Formats: sequence, structure tokens, C-alpha cells
Amino acid sequence: MRRQYVLLLIALTQITGWGSVGILPVLAGPVAAEFATSLPSVFVGTSVMFGAMGLAAPWVGRAFRRFGARRVMAAGAGLMGLGLSLLGLSVNLTMFWMSWALTGLAGAMFLTTSAYAYIAEYAEDQARSLIGTLMLVTGLAGSIFWPVTTFLDHGLGWRGVVFVYAGTMTMVVCPLVLFGLPATHQAAPAAAGHGNRKKGRVFMFLVAAIALNSFVTFGIDAIGIQLLQAMGMELASAVAVASLLGVFKVGGRVIDLVGGRRWDGLSTAVVSGAMIPVGLVAIWLGGAGFLAVGGYLMLFGVGSGAFAVARATMPLVFFEKSDYAAAMATIALPMNLINALAPPVLAALMGGIGPQAVFAVLGIMSTAAFAVLLQLNNMRVRQAVAE
Repeated sequence: MRRQYVLLLIALTQITGWGSVGILPVLAGPVAAEFATSLPSVFVGTSVMFGAMGLAAPWVGRAFRRFGARRVMAAGAGLMGLGLSLLGLSVNLTMFWMSWALTGLAGAMFLTTSAYAYIAEYAEDQARSLIGTLMLVTGLAGSIFWPVTTFLDHGLGWRGVVFVYAGTMTMVVCPLVLFGLPATHQAAPAAAGHGNRKKGRVFMFLVAAIALNSFVTFGIDAIGIQLLQAMGMELASAVAVASLLGVFKVGGRVIDLVGGRRWDGLSTAVVSGAMIPVGLVAIWLGGAGFLAVGGYLMLFGVGSGAFAVARATMPLVFFEKSDYAAAMATIALPMNLINALAPPVLAALMGGIGPQAVFAVLGIMSTAAFAVLLQLNNMRVRQAVAE
């Protein structure tokens, strides 16, 4: 029962955290109108956030080892509340972007990687199962918060929405993490040696596959609503489809959860990595038609949801659990930096080549990621034969 309580608390706080920073897909229009600027300029805020998360990742990895993931998470939640408060007070784009930088630093301390590191410290041998379950529910962050954000925006305006989320992070989430989560015994990192050096090539392939597909999935999370609107959908319909996408992502995580006892994170990555480009091709060729959107939701939604679990659990296939937090923090640097490029690049491409062509570009990138995953799988097979 205690592990279920820990999992529930982490899930609720992570959903709230991601929901609080995932506001621009809904609020970018009002922000752009108030600052008299373009949508790509507003989405630079998301890029700044992910860039700050990536640059802070190595420092946060050291903080995990020194202070423990729980304390780092609590500090990150409080700092995120401060960043969002400054965001709500922004009077120009420069202050807007600087607020996102502070929020990104907080995100490196609180979001995703910290939660996984805490679970690895707390659950040890059951870490993969609990991480998969956590991702099952946190995939609902967009589906829950985008409609809530839309509703609050109508009554409070975009600044009011930001202040509500800032107060929630500071006064609710921070104390819950600090006083609600039990303390853990931090695992000592494994000693470096010849075996670890041999894994350098494996690590490079892991980073490549994760970064490519993260660009695709985070990019669609950031501007998917705008892409659908540019293809002719009304805002309400685009928000509904984006929210449904989150539900289908949860379906992908259910598949991994059910089969997780029979296959590992890399197996999930290979299967889901094949589904993602097919789903993107469906909407590229079919546009906003019913069948195309249905295929996109089913294939891309389920595939990206399952891959999100694989992204967190693949390192457990190749690295010891004592190395997991350090490995994830290292992966977070390039992953978040490439995620930082996704919103402005895709927003610019949308204006230059059109929304459907953007889906084609994303399909090419996800196909390249699938090729890297196949290479990783071949490397694992050769390693098993050698042993």
C-alpha cells in the first residue's frame, strides 16, 4: 500500500507540474495578441524552458546524488511557482522569455527525470514497473489541463491562469513532495571501468533515438493545436483532438504496462517506434479528414505513449540501477536542447511549407529514430550471443 501511495502522490504532482508549464498550446494566441508579436516568438518561451532544462541537467544529476531526489523535487516545485509568477508579471517578450528560463531550471529539478530518479531510489527492483505505471497516468496531463486552461482563460485571462498554476505549485505541490514522500536511501554510483566504457556507443544510440522522437512528440505537444487549426479545424475541435491524443497515449502506456513482464523497454521502443511514423504519414496524406485523424490518434497516439515509457526504461536495459539517475540526467541534456528547437522550428515550417508538410518532416525524423532503435536491438542481440 505504501508504494501505491507514493506512486499516486508523484503522479498527481507530476501531472500538475506538466499541466502548469504546458499552457502555451492554449494561451499562445492571447499572449501573442497582447505583446503584438508572432506565434513563433511566443513559442520561443517553450524553447527557452527546454534549453534551460537541458543545460541544468548535469548539475541536477549531481544534486540528486548529494541531496536526494525528494529534496531536489521539492525545491524545483517551489522554484517553478516563482518562475510562473514572474511569467504572469511579464511586461514584454524579454521578461517573458527570462521567466521561462527560470521555469526550465525548476523543471529540470522537478519534472520527469527527478521523479524517475526518486522511484529508482525508492523502489529499486520494481523501478521499471512503477515508472511505467507513473507514465500511464502522467500522460493525461495535457488532456486534463488543456481544457481546464481554456476554461480558466475565458474567466481570468492568460495572466490569471498562470497565477493560479503558480500558487498551486508553491502552496500545494511543494509541501506535498517535501513532507508527503518518504525519505530514500541513495544508491552509490557504480564504479567506472572497461565495461562502462564499452557502453559509450550504446549510449550514443540511445541519445540519438530518444532525441529524434522527443523532437517529434514534444513538438506536436507544443504546436499540435495550431497545426490542426492551420489545416482547417476550429479551436474547440483542435483542442478536443489534442486532448484525445493524450488519451490514446495513455492507451500506449497501458500496452507497455500489460506486456512489461514479457518484454523490456527496448522491445517496447522498437514496436512503438514503428507506429509513430505511420501515424504521421496518415495525417500527412489525409489532412484533417475523419479517417486520417483517426489513424493519427490510433497509431501516433498509442505509439508515442508507449515510446514515452520506453524512453524512461530503455536505460535500465543497458545500465545498472545505481547508474540510472546519472544516465537519465545525461540523456536529458541533448534531449531537452533538441526539444527546445522543436516549437519555433515547427512553427516556422508551418508558415513556410504548410501544416501537412510539417507532419511529413516529422515522419522522416521518426523513421530515422526507428532505424537507430533497430540498430540498438541488433547490438543487444550480438551482445547476448557473445555472452
